[in-house]
Amino acid sequence: MAADDTAADEIRGAAQGTAPVPLSVLDLVTVGAGSTATDALKTGVALARLAESRGFHRYWVAEHHSMPGVASSSPAVILAHLAAHTDRIRLGSGGVMLPNHAPLVIAEQFGTLEAMAPGRIDLGLGRAPGTDGATAAALRRSERLNEGADDFPQQLAELTRFLDDDFPDGHPYRRIHAVPGPVQATSPGGVQSPHRPPVWLLGSSGFSARLAGMLGLPFAFAHHFSAQNTVPALDLYRETFRPSEVLDAPYALIGVSALAADDEKEARRQVLAAALNMVRLRTGRPGLVPSPEEAEAYPFTPMEQEFIDSWNANVIHGTPDEVRAGLDDLHKRTGADELMLTANAHGGDVRVRSYELIADAYGLPTPA
Repeated sequence: MAADDTAADEIRGAAQGTAPVPLSVLDLVTVGAGSTATDALKTGVALARLAESRGFHRYWVAEHHSMPGVASSSPAVILAHLAAHTDRIRLGSGGVMLPNHAPLVIAEQFGTLEAMAPGRIDLGLGRAPGTDGATAAALRRSERLNEGADDFPQQLAELTRFLDDDFPDGHPYRRIHAVPGPVQATSPGGVQSPHRPPVWLLGSSGFSARLAGMLGLPFAFAHHFSAQNTVPALDLYRETFRPSEVLDAPYALIGVSALAADDEKEARRQVLAAALNMVRLRTGRPGLVPSPEEAEAYPFTPMEQEFIDSWNANVIHGTPDEVRAGLDDLHKRTGADELMLTANAHGGDVRVRSYELIADAYGLPTPA
């Protein structure tokens, strides 16, 4: 079945400048030591505006909970804020963790976002909790966490029904409607657009890759924290892909940790601070992103240093030319259709500068 042209255009971007594929942004809304969540959200607005002006294709935020250094617990709220400060760039979730929420709630939230920014919203969905087990239990009000993940295909089907307002006759939800949504077009005098945000599946293993392929949906892989699984997952997605009304061919993006600085030494300092933050998170001590000075003075144990070396091996960092070369090589190795860059650093100004440098390195459009 051939894909709908409008849907395909919303999914597939166009490469700008000399970039091999479309470039996009994943914002974790990181909070550095000495700054606030308000500062991080202001940086998000500055980044979204920069991304829009320089030809990045989309801007996503990711759901995380109970992490002091990540202020993105409410993607829909942040996206509404970004929609008010941008005009053209696609905005979306990378992703909303579906098992944490009732499908109807997500359909309502993203229907509202679609009404705020018509034709610009992406709904990326993940099946992980985006946090630790205790926090996930508090979110879901249940200790049966595996059940939520195992039910992901059923939850996805229910969410899609709410988005399309097409539960069959006899279904217990047939008379329930996600508003804003298609039902408004069928009401007397209704002129609501039937359009709804395209759904993406996100993953860091093979489960969502296979499901996205079978359903003919676009797929986003978390290369930035699961690099060893990237190529197998993308291969699985392509092998299992079935054409759908959404896509007639596979379309996969990968999230990539990338940080450019004016000189290589500064890039290494910033990346070390972000890696220390990950050490603390992985050992049950989550906190604000430390400064480069704190990271340089930190007494890493041999085990921590081993983790740092392994983690940073998958962070593309250095001068703009070095980052461009690293991204080009990653594209060649994976065949990804889109690269979504996330710049983790202590300061918002460093993150903004990184995207500016990468845009310059690829000759992306400059504001008129």
